[in-house]
Amino acid sequence: MSTENPQPLWQPDAPRTDQARITRFQTWAAEHHGAPADGGYAALHRWSVDELDTFWKAVTEWFDVRFSTPYARVLGDRRMPGAQWFPDATLNYAEHALRAAGVRADEAALLYVDETHEPTPVTWAELRRQVGSLAAELRALGVRPGDRVSGYLPNIPQAVVALLATAAVGGVWTSCAPDFGARSVLDRFQQVEPVVLFTVDGYRYGGKEHDRRDTVAELRRELPTLRAVIHIPLLGTDAPDGALEWEALTAADTEPVFEQVPFDHPLWVLYSSGTTGLPKAIVQSQGGILLEHLKQLGLHCDLGPEDRFFWYTSTGWMMWNFLVSGLLTGTTIVLYDGSPGFPATDAQWRIAERTGATLFGTSAAYVMACRKADVHPARDLDLSAIQCVATTGSPLPPDGFRWLHDEFAASGADLWIASVSGGTDVCSCFAGAVPTLPVHIGELQAPGLGTDLQSWDPSGNPLTDEVGELVVTNPMPSMPIRFWNDPDGSRYHDSYFDTYPGVWRHGDWITLTSRGSVVIHGRSDSTLNRQGVRMGSADIYEAVERLPEIRESLVIGIEQPDGGYWMPLFVHLAPGAALDDALLDRIKRTIRANLSPRHVPDEVIEVPGIPHTLTGKRIEVPVKRLLQGTPLDKAVNPGSIDNLELLHFYEDLARKRA
Repeated sequence: MSTENPQPLWQPDAPRTDQARITRFQTWAAEHHGAPADGGYAALHRWSVDELDTFWKAVTEWFDVRFSTPYARVLGDRRMPGAQWFPDATLNYAEHALRAAGVRADEAALLYVDETHEPTPVTWAELRRQVGSLAAELRALGVRPGDRVSGYLPNIPQAVVALLATAAVGGVWTSCAPDFGARSVLDRFQQVEPVVLFTVDGYRYGGKEHDRRDTVAELRRELPTLRAVIHIPLLGTDAPDGALEWEALTAADTEPVFEQVPFDHPLWVLYSSGTTGLPKAIVQSQGGILLEHLKQLGLHCDLGPEDRFFWYTSTGWMMWNFLVSGLLTGTTIVLYDGSPGFPATDAQWRIAERTGATLFGTSAAYVMACRKADVHPARDLDLSAIQCVATTGSPLPPDGFRWLHDEFAASGADLWIASVSGGTDVCSCFAGAVPTLPVHIGELQAPGLGTDLQSWDPSGNPLTDEVGELVVTNPMPSMPIRFWNDPDGSRYHDSYFDTYPGVWRHGDWITLTSRGSVVIHGRSDSTLNRQGVRMGSADIYEAVERLPEIRESLVIGIEQPDGGYWMPLFVHLAPGAALDDALLDRIKRTIRANLSPRHVPDEVIEVPGIPHTLTGKRIEVPVKRLLQGTPLDKAVNPGSIDNLELLHFYEDLARKRA
């Protein structure tokens, strides 16, 4: 593996390396905490995992984290799951996110862009004022530390204000994007029983208005714990009966009061895809997210007050939470609410140009779509502000690296390409951006600081230059403190720690190269990963199998060698039914209405039957392996299947596609 790309695609020059915040941090940590002064990033990383307590102590000092109650120890208990970070310490995430308001009051904290591509700034002072006003109103509504506050919102400034106000009062934020159907939202919000719901009346996407008032009415009916609903009239409609007006709640000039909460106090709930039932409600802590995001954004992404940070995302994806945390480093964050490719494929590049983005984050799929559409961003637009283009959601294929590099090099730009990989589960990156390291085609630069990332074989032996399971052998502050409604912790344990006791297994195939870089090969389980958004097969089955013509179904997501993603839906029809255009249309409309447009499959294929385990579970992973070309005898244990003959259909399909 390490000899395939011996020459780097890109190498940081000496000024960039010297000026990088991670370089300055290493020099300071060597002086104050015994970090290695020499040996570059590899030595710093080794120290950060060998001296875990000292490293995270150094992070809190470097970023001047304000503990209102000081800590006595960094790690009280190192076990996974259950590591205890900074026991007895108290702080507040929102207080840190708004610190820049004290020195840069009149500068933009947020730049909001819709499909007109006209940026609208929100200053630090205005953001702080709105958060102060809304936090006071939430307290007046009876919201107390630990109460859940939910948002059915697009990527708009009001969503950022609502998150920060919730964190300021010690509430627990949770959000879904408004392209989610009611069932998808309720599967998430009903688990956490929110007391407040922020909603829009609709949203604009692809040049069209999408009215969501009926969905909001259904959410209100089905969430009995709600004490207040707050209406944001994005489409200009009046508030429904009993709802409060956003403008009224954010009008006061109130200094924010930041509840000082324990380090491990819940900050927000994110959701897994729901592959095997309800989505997992993943709880992450105020302190854990604060530290992990300061490290990731302030050191790895090299962000500071002079930067503008744009990542194309929605409020239903962890990257939105990650984007909001750009405020922690004093960075101006760019919020785009709209289609990734409207009015043309180059839309995201045009937003980067209009906003002066210095770090532009997008999906690997978008990069490949631009390449395919013969878009020339650096030639046709002024992207001179961009220092780094980062991608996530799926591995960036080699052609994507080459295309990005060549497009910018042709205009004389020195572009740092950062392919990163992490997960909703930690709301961060396991590996990716390091501003002082070279970039090799098809590879992530290195594991993150404080993250003992390894590739293991099935017996738990570390591998180098070979494909293995992605594991993390030490705790990270942003690992979940728990799952909601998982009182004995069994679901949390089984999700990450049942394969290798005490070691986090993420569910990705990776290679750690002998030069220290990382290659991601896609999921090692059956989780679907469409356009960077993980989703579960269970949601799709539930929707599709309500149709009387569908006896049973199976959905598979497969990473393609060209960077694409093929998501076929296999259907076993009821007697007498036919997979004609009318049924195809109904299947797609059902999925779109009940779930989201992202869930609509690329193909619907009729099959003679759906294979199961002997206990009746659909076998997704073996079918995925067959479709990827794995021989039948290696893809599945024949003794575990109820009807082995059915697998020959998928085997034949793989052969034809190849």
